[in-house]
Amino acid sequence: MNTPGTQAHHLDGVRILDLFAGPGGLDVAAHFLGFKSIGIEWDQNACETRYAAGLPTIHADVSVMREKRFHEIPTSVDVLAGGPPCQSFSVAGNGVGRRALDTVEEFIHRLVEGEDEAKIDEELHALGDPRTALVLEPLRWLLKAIETEGRDPYKTIVLEQVPAVLPLWEVYARLLRGGEGRLRGVKYEAECWELKTEEFGVPQTRTRAVLVARRPGDGAIKPLEPTHLPFDLHRGKRNAVQTDMLPTESEIPEREQWLSMAEALDAASRLKDSSVDVSRLRTRGDLTFFVVSNYGSGGDPKNRGRRLSSEPAFTVTGKVSRNKVYTDDAAYKADRYDRFTIPEAGVLQTFPHNFPWSGNDQAQQVGNAVPPRLGMHVLGRALRGDAPSDEELAAAGTWPSVPRTTTEELRLLGCGDQSQCSPESHKVTRPLRKPAP
Repeated sequence: MNTPGTQAHHLDGVRILDLFAGPGGLDVAAHFLGFKSIGIEWDQNACETRYAAGLPTIHADVSVMREKRFHEIPTSVDVLAGGPPCQSFSVAGNGVGRRALDTVEEFIHRLVEGEDEAKIDEELHALGDPRTALVLEPLRWLLKAIETEGRDPYKTIVLEQVPAVLPLWEVYARLLRGGEGRLRGVKYEAECWELKTEEFGVPQTRTRAVLVARRPGDGAIKPLEPTHLPFDLHRGKRNAVQTDMLPTESEIPEREQWLSMAEALDAASRLKDSSVDVSRLRTRGDLTFFVVSNYGSGGDPKNRGRRLSSEPAFTVTGKVSRNKVYTDDAAYKADRYDRFTIPEAGVLQTFPHNFPWSGNDQAQQVGNAVPPRLGMHVLGRALRGDAPSDEELAAAGTWPSVPRTTTEELRLLGCGDQSQCSPESHKVTRPLRKPAP
């Protein structure tokens, strides 16, 4: 395994290109599986976290990198990965992407068929939320590699998004299997799934749409095998008839119980030099608490959901720091609450307890990331054909120390001298919000 802090040549042996890399969920997963990655990320705060963690990074806009700086991507890269921003497709977003799924599917076909990309971009921007167009970027990067002399098609592609995007991943999969148009006969084995994070040992309920594609030769892509039981989101709200219709644990292939918040946080707090201290949440020695969500449920913003410490967390979002944590009902009645710290929120996402969160908007960084443990299962299946070992998963609880010199070198690599990036690198080709009137 390569230790980030000891790499003299940061781009040597890089295999994975992580588009929209964020603070490094997929990169952390790759590291613990023994693969080296480089990420493209335009948010300076997420880049600072990546530099501190020793993760090779290019601080730039993904579209600009593809259009103007594609030659800077190491030729050793043979895996394309990414999770395009999901707000326009997410249930928590304004839903523009969900309403535009059919339109975006049409754009996917038009790209492969070779229509003028400038016209496609113009029409995409008219959809209402410019981030919707970002779901096309992985396809554009693949086409760029195929059409660039001296480059080979990526051997493996791994994409993830919110469940609403699964129909688009299925379109991707069909096109990748066919190899028509601008794909120039380049074909892939491709499969997509909807995965529940708690079924892979992540102590939160979160569902992701995942696509895995790889060039023929390694056999069919087998589905990921869950390691843990699913969590019933509707517990306590079912009548007897509904409950009888659910499969019993004996009817589900042998798996471990889902991991609870208390188990994950307690285990992290016991690691050497742990950044997690949950003593404030202990009552008579037991780690018992409950969390009241920042979001309403059942369509009622005042109806805040509640999770016990013996259950998985709610989906960790960028608003995780707004969730209220109570030690007991007395504290709830008196409105005496606590908040999860950034290291604790990171652990609920399965980042190492000592991951060096840096920069501003750290809660947003945590919430935007792919859970590394889920990433280990997906990348393990895509790149090796198997699940991460118990030893690899155990090692993933602690991040290796990264010397300050490595952080400074990576900042120079990603941002240029004294963090002065080329202005063109940060030309955001799609405005994030409408300007004020």
